[in-house]
Amino acid sequence: MTAELRSVITCPACAHPSEAEMPTDACIYFYDCPGCGALLRPKHGDCCVFCSYGSLPCPPKQQGSPGAGWR
Repeated sequence: MTAELRSVITCPACAHPSEAEMPTDACIYFYDCPGCGALLRPKHGDCCVFCSYGSLPCPPKQQGSPGAGWR
């Protein structure tokens, strides 16, 4: 199964949706919301901001493995 590489991150502070491309070899730990400037970090137990706030989890999680590591 091929992982989807685009996800919509929805900011928990302002609800601004933002489409972003997910890397296949690393997890994104920090993300600046383009709507309000909030610095997003993963929720406790999640490997990346895509797993916490994205419309899709990161590619490693989509394929059934743990996160790929922070970047």
